[in-house]
Order: sequence, then structure tokens, then C-alpha cells
Amino acid sequence: MKVVEQIKLPIIDEMELFEKKFSDSMSSKVALLNRITHYIVNRKGKQMRPMFVFLVAKLVSGGEVNERTYRGASVIELIHTATLVHDDVVDDSNRRRGFFSINALWKNKIAVLVGDYLLSKGLLLSIDYGDFDLLRIISVAVREMSEGELLQIEKARKLDITEEIYYEIIRQKTATLIAACCGLGACSVVPETEDVEKMRKFGELIGMAFQIKDDLFDYGDTAIGKPTGIDIKEQKMTLPLIYTLNNCSKDKRKWLINSVKNHNKDKKRVKEVIAFVKESGGLEYGIKIMNDFKDQALSILSEYPNSDYRSSLELMVNYVIDRKK
Repeated sequence: MKVVEQIKLPIIDEMELFEKKFSDSMSSKVALLNRITHYIVNRKGKQMRPMFVFLVAKLVSGGEVNERTYRGASVIELIHTATLVHDDVVDDSNRRRGFFSINALWKNKIAVLVGDYLLSKGLLLSIDYGDFDLLRIISVAVREMSEGELLQIEKARKLDITEEIYYEIIRQKTATLIAACCGLGACSVVPETEDVEKMRKFGELIGMAFQIKDDLFDYGDTAIGKPTGIDIKEQKMTLPLIYTLNNCSKDKRKWLINSVKNHNKDKKRVKEVIAFVKESGGLEYGIKIMNDFKDQALSILSEYPNSDYRSSLELMVNYVIDRKK
């Protein structure tokens, strides 16, 4: 059995019902919009985010979920989908999970409007039912994701990222959404308890580990859906590179910055950068930090009694670290 299917086992019924509710939550009176949202629903990914919502809700409540949990999962998936549609426009990307992106099929103007529509549907789903506590969690996530993207753009221009700034960027860009999923799951069943913040923190830690794992792929040799060295080509400052920049000689630092800024399209030079980062211990350092975040996440889970939900979440944490793409 695949790991993802194994993780899903304790919430299989909830996920089935969720898919129907999620599909319904997108419906519109505009035929074009329905055609596009139908296309989106039929090309869904692993749905890790709703899985986090349901598993956390069941973990903290002893196996209970309610309508608020379903709404929370739908809202997070609507907002996540909206950000993906917008990201593809921003990145001028024509593919998403191996399929054509919305902007590739229907052009940028329609893609931006569809993203806006999904975002507003998500917010209204919370407002219509008075789930203002859930709405607050989601709104904070959307604000932080935007800030994180802009902070990364600002820093990429100068390549002056410290480790602290890097952590702040990935916390906002990636970890904040997974943190919101886990916070939402807890808040939907046990609002105003310390479990909500505890689970939000748990999600944030996994998100940090997840992004660092993504960074490490840039230095790997396996085919993972994105070419090796792509982050260097795009002048993205990843943890192994930042560590190397901060721990090498002045001359090497100058050479590294020059390589990333001015020779990032030169395949031979990119290979040399990757080799130097590995030699300098950048890769090992990235793996160590990733495992630190993973261990902190698992220690939060260990405070809860043993259950299928806890086992699935532990499996999820390890899957984030062990995944091959």
C-alpha cells in the first residue's frame, strides 16, 4: 500500500465526503467558471492539506469531526487552489502536476479572475456560517504567504539572505499554510483551547521541514519533477547555499555570488556550484536542520495518546522527510 493511502486510512470516509463538499463549494452560475473548476477538481493532487485538517481534528477530539471541520478543510483547499492558480500566472508556468495550468488553457486574465473567485468563495464559506475563528486563522495565512513571497523577491535581488531571514521566508511562504491546516483542524472541534496553538505550531514545524526537503532536491541526482540546479538558475537562496556562503573564504563567496547572479544559466558553472556546496557541508547542514524540525514536530505529537490518527500524522511527518519528489 502506498504511504499516502496508509495515512488516509483513519479518515477515508471523511475524505470521500469532503471531495463532494469541496466540489459543491466551487459551484457558480457561470458556465465557463464551472468548466474551469471542474477541470481543477479532476486534477487534484494528494490533498495533504485536508488530510491534516481531519487527522488533527480527530487527534485532539478523540475521533470526532463536525461540519466546521469539513468547512475548514474546504476553505483551506479553496485558498490553496487560488494561490496555485495565481502562482502559475506570476511564474508564467504552463504546467501544473503534469497537466496544463489554467493560464495556459484560458489565458492570464481568466486565471487571475478564477483565483480571485476561489479566494472569495473560501472567505464567504466561513462568513456564511459565522466561523470567524476559522476565518482569522486562514486570513493570517494568506497575508503571511504574500509577505513571504515579496520578502523572497526583495532579497533575491541582492542575494543578502541570512539564515534567520531564510527561515522567515519559508515560514511565511510554505509553513504558514500547513500551520493553518492543523490550527483549523483543532479549532473546528475544540475552539479556544491550547490544542489550537499547539497544533498550529506542529504544522509550522512540518512546513519548515517540507520546504528544506524541497531545497535539498536541488542538489540531488534523482529525477524529481524539477531539474537539479533549478533553484540556482532562478537565483533562489536555499539553506545549503546560504550555509556555504556564510562559511567559506572571501574569494569563494565572491565566486559563488557571481555564479548565482551572472552565470546561473551556464550548466557547467551550476554543476560547479552544486559540487562546492556539497564539499562545504551545505547539504549535510540542510539535512541536520530539516531533521531538527521533524523531531520537534514529533515531540508535540508524543504529548497525545496513541491512536490511529497520531500514527497517521507521524507517518505524514516522516513522509515529508523521506519523499522522493
